[in-house]
Amino acid sequence: MSGNPDARHAARIAAVQALYQMELAGGNAEETLEEFAAHRFSDFDVVPDRDFFAAILRGVPQHQMEIDRSIADSLATGWTLARIDSILRAILRCGLFELVARRDVPARTIIDEYVAVTRAFFGGEEHGFVNGVLDGLARRKRATEFGLPTPEGESDF
Repeated sequence: MSGNPDARHAARIAAVQALYQMELAGGNAEETLEEFAAHRFSDFDVVPDRDFFAAILRGVPQHQMEIDRSIADSLATGWTLARIDSILRAILRCGLFELVARRDVPARTIIDEYVAVTRAFFGGEEHGFVNGVLDGLARRKRATEFGLPTPEGESDF
């Protein structure tokens, strides 16, 4: 699936915002999708790719238990997913979902995109954290793209 890279980048930012909103205020993917399309997409300089946004927004909650388990397993000893800032959680969830569900997008592109998304939300070193976590997950989930053997017992999420 090809698309406008700027519209996809905007869709990633919107998906992170939407997942953050869903975590804090509740609501489901369909309600949030309609709200963003009707009211929030107009706030963007580039209109987000609605189909790409919808795929992420529907996919993350559908697989959230598996996504969260994979992210938690990749964190340093003593760190839990609950300790991570809620925006960073949303970024990691979106990134891992894309790594697993969007094989049409190269892993390095996904990592670079979510590092850029992180920089849109944070001014500090958070982008390095996101880069490290997503890179580690990519090397497990898409080992062959990195010239590595697939780890034994590795599942999609």
